[in-house]
Amino acid sequence: MADLAARASRDASGVPPELLDGYLEDLAEVSTTGVQLGPDRLRARHDVGARAAAQGVSLRGLVDLYLGATRLAWPVLPGVRRAAGAEAVRVVGEAVFRAADIAVTALAEGYEEAQRWAVRREESFRREFVDDLLDGRNLAELAERAERFGLRLAGSTVVAAVRAAGPIVDGGDVSRRVETALHLRLGSRDVLVTTKDGLLVCVAPEAMGEAPDEFVRQVAAAMGSDAAWRVGLGRPHPGPGGAVRSFEQARHALDIAERLDLPGPLHKAADLLVYRVLLRDSAALADLVGAVLEPLRRARGGAGPLLDTLDAYFASGRVATACARDLHVGVRTVTYRLQRVRELTGHSADDPRQGFALQVAVLGAKLLGWPATALPSPGKHQA
Repeated sequence: MADLAARASRDASGVPPELLDGYLEDLAEVSTTGVQLGPDRLRARHDVGARAAAQGVSLRGLVDLYLGATRLAWPVLPGVRRAAGAEAVRVVGEAVFRAADIAVTALAEGYEEAQRWAVRREESFRREFVDDLLDGRNLAELAERAERFGLRLAGSTVVAAVRAAGPIVDGGDVSRRVETALHLRLGSRDVLVTTKDGLLVCVAPEAMGEAPDEFVRQVAAAMGSDAAWRVGLGRPHPGPGGAVRSFEQARHALDIAERLDLPGPLHKAADLLVYRVLLRDSAALADLVGAVLEPLRRARGGAGPLLDTLDAYFASGRVATACARDLHVGVRTVTYRLQRVRELTGHSADDPRQGFALQVAVLGAKLLGWPATALPSPGKHQA
């Protein structure tokens, strides 16, 4: 039997003969008794399949080993050698090959079960690592764990985050397409694509400067140009804790871009620092909005049309014709509304100092959601 196992191993391109583990002896017994393999023997085959998966043996190679061993053992099985006549050989053959069939089935089940558990375990490790990386936990261990996923945290790291109309799930069609395409395009595994809190997240080394732009292109290809989505890009930060800082900045960039309805898909935290400064003291910002813009509520139709006109006027560089074009109204409507703002607030949009106060107040109103949302009470700060 040992010689047969060695020959079957060679025929199966070197799959270890130890994985037969009593199989040939089982066939010998079946050939003489005709009794099929019981639960204990099938459990042994199941365990061999799991062991082969853990050793990195392919399922094809494992099956090849068993079928080859069955073929080589057939002429020397005691039941075959003792069989008298064709009918007896047929009966033995039916029992032996039935045993081989159920043994290989048990092997495959054990192998596939081990593979599923390995995948689940790897997914669990990856999810735990991603959560620690983007929440800033267990920083002392992150660098070593990151190597397992092809990510180097010794240098500076930059994070981009995508927010769509609905949550993006890990392992979903969008995340898989973006991850595969990004690795192919960049020719590197040093980029981590994952999800966090419904966002699609890309973590890349700062040195790979093309990664964020390529990430945006692949998101556009996966999501479609008509889908509602934005990308926030944090600034690069060094060390294992750099990813969580960059991720928080990416999320803040998304929040600000949505509140201000900024155009374009990509919004960089570095370009939005002025808005973060404004939000850092939200109580003072609320005081400014209330003091400057609260009188606009007395206008016919409420504060909304006048606020929109101010926003468009400042965005157009204080050019009334361009503002009217953006709002799809006449120039006289724009000038009338600006005059009403001056009458109600005492601030002129064309006066350098008064116009600056108005512009900052308008930005603050959009950041705070005013007038649809009530301003926070004194002493209460917004995030």
